[in-house]
Amino acid sequence: MLTVEAMQNYGADTATGISRCANKDTLYLRLVKMVPINDGFEKLYAAIEAKDLEAGFQAAHGLKGILANLSITPLLDPVVEITELLRNKTDADYSPLIEKIKEERNKLAEICKD
Repeated sequence: MLTVEAMQNYGADTATGISRCANKDTLYLRLVKMVPINDGFEKLYAAIEAKDLEAGFQAAHGLKGILANLSITPLLDPVVEITELLRNKTDADYSPLIEKIKEERNKLAEICKD
């Protein structure tokens, strides 16, 4: 169940995230609940699969903004890492980062279930 405590246990910096939501827990949790279903993840996965680094960067950068504003650190960290690699158009094996992002997204999705 999605609660502030569950997000803290997940590793999110809820104090910072809630402060960015006008100190409203309910707004914070409503926004967090939308993260796992954000289509930016699929766009990122598809871009990496197609080796389209520019599209991958755009998708990762959008996700980074959302995750940073909500201070969802466990998912933010690998997204920041992949964003910077894509920003520099680094020729790399992105699969370990994609797997980490998928893993953390799945964990968050489980927390967000009713």
